[in-house]
Amino acid sequence: MRNIKLTIEYEGAAYLGWQRQPQGMTIQQALEECLKQITGEMPQVIGASRTDAGVHARGQVANFKTDSAIPVERIQGALNALLPRDIAIVAAEEVPEDFNARFSARSKLYHYTIWNQRVRPVLDRRFCWHVRWPIELESLRAASACLLGARDFAAFQSANAQSETTVRVIERADWELNVPRLTFAVEANGFLYNMVRALVGTLLEVGRGKITAAEFRRILESGERAQAGRTAPACGLCLMRIRYEAPAPVSSP
Repeated sequence: MRNIKLTIEYEGAAYLGWQRQPQGMTIQQALEECLKQITGEMPQVIGASRTDAGVHARGQVANFKTDSAIPVERIQGALNALLPRDIAIVAAEEVPEDFNARFSARSKLYHYTIWNQRVRPVLDRRFCWHVRWPIELESLRAASACLLGARDFAAFQSANAQSETTVRVIERADWELNVPRLTFAVEANGFLYNMVRALVGTLLEVGRGKITAAEFRRILESGERAQAGRTAPACGLCLMRIRYEAPAPVSSP
């Protein structure tokens, strides 16, 4: 049985997230239905990150197993011919049988984009959070510094989420300003449900001067979601890259 790795780009606005849902279309379902047409099988497509409804991706990774002998480049082409225009397969390759897009991942990089000016965006409106009030960049950077390393992020997990552990290791948490865009880049070994959006919503309270960087740290250490700020809108969040330490791809016979 072959194991095929896909790198996927999508606009998440029209979907209920990555994972199959009974009440509407998801990215996983769209891929599986197209693969059934191509291979005659109904493979399970495993995603590296189960992005939420409305969240976008430039570098989502998935894998599926198949008995089909169709060359991998033809699978990519056929998928792109069948998928809706808001989903594209950027790359496809055959990988070792033990590769798992989710469990083989070493880190995930997300960007959250804020449009920071008084006038609302038009062309970028589906990919950012419009924030009208002034934001103090250095305050954001000072508060974000305490996120690095292994931390308990229970205070930034959705109230109804269930995780075996709320500890995650953040390797990067920084802000870049390209007026009027303000982008938060955060990379970690994994994220809790709604974690990035809750972080952004709370960090903006620091950027507005509502709370200090020291108070943000105390919220983090409290482990209580009720103390943190709002959950930022999904439209500003994009999965940029999944990093793996994987062996070279398997060559086709």
